[in-house]
Amino acid sequence: MIKLNFILLVFLIFFNFSCSKEVKKESLIKEKNIELQVLEAYNEGLKELEAGDVLYAAKKFNEVEIMFPQSIWAPRSTLMAAYAYYSQDYYFDAIEELKIFLRKYPNHESLDYAHYMMALTYYEQIVDEKKDLNSIILAKKKFEYVIKEFSNTDYALDSKFKLDLINDILASKEMYLGRYYFDKKKWIPAINRFRKVVDDYSQTIYVEEALHRLVEVHYTLGLVEEASKYANLLGYNYQSSDWYKKTYGFFNKTYEKNRLKQEKKSKEKIIKRKFKSLFE
Repeated sequence: MIKLNFILLVFLIFFNFSCSKEVKKESLIKEKNIELQVLEAYNEGLKELEAGDVLYAAKKFNEVEIMFPQSIWAPRSTLMAAYAYYSQDYYFDAIEELKIFLRKYPNHESLDYAHYMMALTYYEQIVDEKKDLNSIILAKKKFEYVIKEFSNTDYALDSKFKLDLINDILASKEMYLGRYYFDKKKWIPAINRFRKVVDDYSQTIYVEEALHRLVEVHYTLGLVEEASKYANLLGYNYQSSDWYKKTYGFFNKTYEKNRLKQEKKSKEKIIKRKFKSLFE
């Protein structure tokens, strides 16, 4: 009886071990099959993307993300779907895919790329800043976020460049409105627009003109002391600027006359020199 029990115990151990090996083997085969399916769908998406069929490519990438959500290929596929849409100007769809990625994978290693891609997608939608500021404001905020959170990346470097361009566009808009109010003699709105350029967009190419316009407005209103303040600021930072030369004319009435005299003298000297050379 003891012998029979021993044989039964050995059989059960062997049977369980064999079953365990079979289950493990079957599990490995299943995992391999799943991985092959994932790669097949992903590669098909890449193939269609290269062929230019971005809509079908995005569909294949989405299939990977839906069918195999636990796979490492799922977040990559979401990003590739976003890129596919972006590459052919389907900006709304690209942004939706990026929002899904950021919501589902907040700690993913490609987080910097996702935020940068979203900023770039908003940036590409800038058409006319005088009519629609929504895209440019969203792009500005996103580029600022990339610069702050991922400062040591190439994405941050390009974001700084794009941000400079955006600030130039926004400063241009403020100057356009400021000049409009100035021509209409609406002094307070004009001052507000020019001040905004000086305060918020001091690194742009428009700051010199904005300072000059502030001198011009305040001088027109008889606020000479305030005009002098802006003139000094312009002279201190941009003394070689043409705008400073124009500003200087407000405080030196003989400036323009002297300049014209100097130009006339220079021309006369050139003429005399040429005339003299004829007889040498």
